[in-house]
Amino acid sequence: MSRFSDVINRQLELFTSEQAALIEDCDTAELKYDQADREDAEERYADYLDLVETGTEELAAMRDNFASAMDEESAEQYEAEFNSAVAQRLPRFALEIEDT
Repeated sequence: MSRFSDVINRQLELFTSEQAALIEDCDTAELKYDQADREDAEERYADYLDLVETGTEELAAMRDNFASAMDEESAEQYEAEFNSAVAQRLPRFALEIEDT
């Protein structure tokens, strides 16, 4: 068990609860992309990516807000653990979270 696993689990549960509509919109947008014909696929994928970016930014803001109260070493460890947990539990939001 990692140092911050409990708080990170609670944060991700809060995110999935508060952002349930966004997650559902991502699912719908991904399905629309998967079902799109060639002419509409690029636009549908862009719609999906916009939603994913919104979720990623929300997660990064949650992470950064919590880390801002820590010393640098703890904040770096927490950020790494948070990003790893996002990759495991919410992989669609993990691709860009380290850059956010």
